Amino acid sequence: MTGTTRAPRRVLVLCCPDWAVNPAAPDTGPGPGPDARAFEQVVATVEEFCPKVEVLRPGTCAIGVRGPARYFGGEAELARRIAVAVREIGFPCQVGIADGLFAAELAAQGAGGPAGPGPAVPGGLIVPPGGVPAFLAGQPVGALGIPELAYLLPRLGITTLGDFAALPAVEAANRFGTQGVLAHRLAGGLDPRPLAPRPPSADLSAAQEFDPPAEQSEPVVFAAKSLAEHMHARLAASGLACVRVQVQVHSADGRQMTRFWRHDGLFSGLAVAERVRWQLDGWQSGRPADGSPGHGDDGPGPGSAAGGITLLRLLPDQLVRAVGRQLGLWGDAVVSDRVARAAVRVQAMLGHGAVTRPVLAGGRSPAEQVLLVPFGDADVPQRPADRPWPGSIPAPAPAAVYPVPLPARVTDDFGDVVSVTGRAQVSAPPAWISAAGTPPRAIASWAGPWPLTEQWWDPARARRQARFQLVTDDGSAWLAVVQDGRWLVTASYD
Repeated sequence: MTGTTRAPRRVLVLCCPDWAVNPAAPDTGPGPGPDARAFEQVVATVEEFCPKVEVLRPGTCAIGVRGPARYFGGEAELARRIAVAVREIGFPCQVGIADGLFAAELAAQGAGGPAGPGPAVPGGLIVPPGGVPAFLAGQPVGALGIPELAYLLPRLGITTLGDFAALPAVEAANRFGTQGVLAHRLAGGLDPRPLAPRPPSADLSAAQEFDPPAEQSEPVVFAAKSLAEHMHARLAASGLACVRVQVQVHSADGRQMTRFWRHDGLFSGLAVAERVRWQLDGWQSGRPADGSPGHGDDGPGPGSAAGGITLLRLLPDQLVRAVGRQLGLWGDAVVSDRVARAAVRVQAMLGHGAVTRPVLAGGRSPAEQVLLVPFGDADVPQRPADRPWPGSIPAPAPAAVYPVPLPARVTDDFGDVVSVTGRAQVSAPPAWISAAGTPPRAIASWAGPWPLTEQWWDPARARRQARFQLVTDDGSAWLAVVQDGRWLVTASYD
């Protein structure tokens, strides 16, 4: 009996390119900077065309194409209808279709390439069946989304995915390790990890009931992390890992809300808890997960406190063979897991924003270069730190940045306030400094000024500064600025 080869999975990916990636940005509703509740409207709209929607990350979701395309008259027509429906609710979007999730997402982002003949869709494209290797061949290695390889491979003369896919898989694994194996499969148009050929017969799901029903999301999120760790332990005992999980939430009024989440980097307990939180926040928009009309003024939405949540269930949906994880040499992974459990526990008691962590961001002042993000949220700032930021303060970075700058007075040897001209000329060498009303201290050394002019085209937000590093005779070091004729101390050095 001759075996048959399974056809590659055709996938449609929808991206909202204007979606805010700064998790600390305020909730501004639909439009620029929408939050999780707003994106739930997009997911519910896509569910009207296919009930099985995978949420990849805020602003991006995917569906299988085969069945819906047959029903709606082809892939191009399906893509057109989905794009029109999402835009009608006020969200710009791009749609792409290809063999496999990675190529479909690049197609949705409008990446060009020799994809061969295929129908175009607004803001994206359709890669014809079998055309993924040719489509990917011309993409830059930065499309892999792995910063280390995006930096290293061009230095080795490998600039496109086609060049990288031409390497033997064994050599990619030997030279670049686990990331190299993953990247080599993506560059060749394959899934990041081959699926397990046969799912286990045992029920590997994990569930927890809430009695009385949970009125707030924090206890549910805290339970999600424990359930995920229990589920992963059972999967590991079977030699498996999970790349897609189904989250089911039952409410006291009998409703059941379901969502699929994908994470090709393999789900950790904290990653599952983060997605459960985002899902609950999305359902608070008042639109049920089945795509039916929202409650409007008739009552709160499905994620709200009315009725409460009675059951949370996690089901591993797509399984791969477990290949293990490389742990830190000095128990770093164990310490991080202990910290994560403590942080989630505090968030369950005090709220999601009660525990934050610093994330490097871009900017020209120290206050802009560190962003405090709620623990468990994504860490991609709106201003990437790896971009060039001309005019930024030179190293070393200050140890403490004041939330409110301290008023200061900097004078010369004659007691006159030091000023800076528009051409960055200092009226006299700084000799004395007094910050926040403290007694004046002699300035032993100083550096500057470093002029800065930002957003000069917007009178309401324009800013002109001259920055100085000042060291006083007692060894203290300060970062001071002159703005609008006033001296301010913005940070201090150790």
